[in-house]
Amino acid sequence: MYIPSITNKNVRIVMGRGRSEGAASKARALCGSLEIGKLVAGKILEAVDVVEGDGGPGTILKLTFKPGLGFPYYKEKFTKIDNENMIEETEVVEGGYLDIGFTLYRIRIEIKENPKDDTDSSCLEKLIIEYEVKDEFATNASLVTTEPLLGLISIANDHPLKSN
Repeated sequence: MYIPSITNKNVRIVMGRGRSEGAASKARALCGSLEIGKLVAGKILEAVDVVEGDGGPGTILKLTFKPGLGFPYYKEKFTKIDNENMIEETEVVEGGYLDIGFTLYRIRIEIKENPKDDTDSSCLEKLIIEYEVKDEFATNASLVTTEPLLGLISIANDHPLKSN
């Protein structure tokens, strides 16, 4: 189990878990690439633009949201991509949560094979959001949820099934 190294007592954690149809390796290959942006553009997001990088650590994406979904945009940076363990971490570096009092908003996605599925037709997701918010914006912590991320992974996992 992942236990974050927290050096600041003000960092909070929200966790979520999900199960999706599709092999973990295929879901991870899609989620760990820039292809995921093409799938969610027009659904959850208006656009996903590569600001810099090639999809590896250090890559920065600008996520532009559809009107009415909270933020106009935010930029996130891939801080960790571990293909062997199927783990990806991103951190918001501009806009979005940072504009409403958050000083840290980090997302960790782990996709694993489902040990109860001998057919390799489903996978398990574990989502961890680490965040810190300024005291005067503490009520905004209620906006932190893993639900949109689970929806994103669900969209991604529909894709590998269609490509079999």
